[in-house]
Amino acid sequence: MTDLWLVPLIAIALTQAAVLATSVYLHRTLAHRALAVHPIADVVFRTVLWLTTGQRRQAWVAVHRKHHAFTDREGDPHSPRLLGLWRVQLLNAYYYQREARNPNTIRTFAPDVPEDRLDRAVYSMGALGPTLGAGFLCLLLGVGPGLITALAHAVLYVGVLAPLINGVGHWRGAQNFANTAYNSTVLAWVTGGESLHNNHHAAPRAPKFSVRRAEFDPSWLVIRALAAVRLVVVVGSPVHRSAGDRATR
Repeated sequence: MTDLWLVPLIAIALTQAAVLATSVYLHRTLAHRALAVHPIADVVFRTVLWLTTGQRRQAWVAVHRKHHAFTDREGDPHSPRLLGLWRVQLLNAYYYQREARNPNTIRTFAPDVPEDRLDRAVYSMGALGPTLGAGFLCLLLGVGPGLITALAHAVLYVGVLAPLINGVGHWRGAQNFANTAYNSTVLAWVTGGESLHNNHHAAPRAPKFSVRRAEFDPSWLVIRALAAVRLVVVVGSPVHRSAGDRATR
């Protein structure tokens, strides 16, 4: 029988794997073209995301790009300034799905991310991915602990971390640059650097989100490691610390 203390640890590890894959692949590589990934890394990222989240890459990219096109004004899919902080915190998944199912959003904001053979054959079956992922956990840990681990991961990724980025990231925090997003150096540790949101909105194509010594971007460590073995190529330009030093506080 699986030791129950392993359940939260595995759930956290799964959530962090999903967070890092989201940040490195969906966000920095596809949505903003700050990185280029090797075909092997591409398949690995897509498989991890399929098993842990079931998300379609075209939908994620389109919704995120629309957020940048209409940041905190009419048209933003999940702005707490328009919808209220608690609505975004509690209903973030609903607002994402509503926009992701809009075919006009996909056509307008993700025309460069067409469905390929792998999408059509495997990754378009969104519900199947997390179901298989939960099945693997049940085989590894036992049915009860496996299902609890899968549920805990889903709550952490969908119900906690993603809403914190979209909600708190446009509500309160520190600012290095003059835009409507905010940084949280604490949350950045558990969101793959995504909570350095003010920095990101200042330079969306920057592959590294941290600009000050006190800021930590975990995804940048993953990017550097993958670049060292030539699975990732950095394309975008970083935000220089001098820019942050001159920014508003």
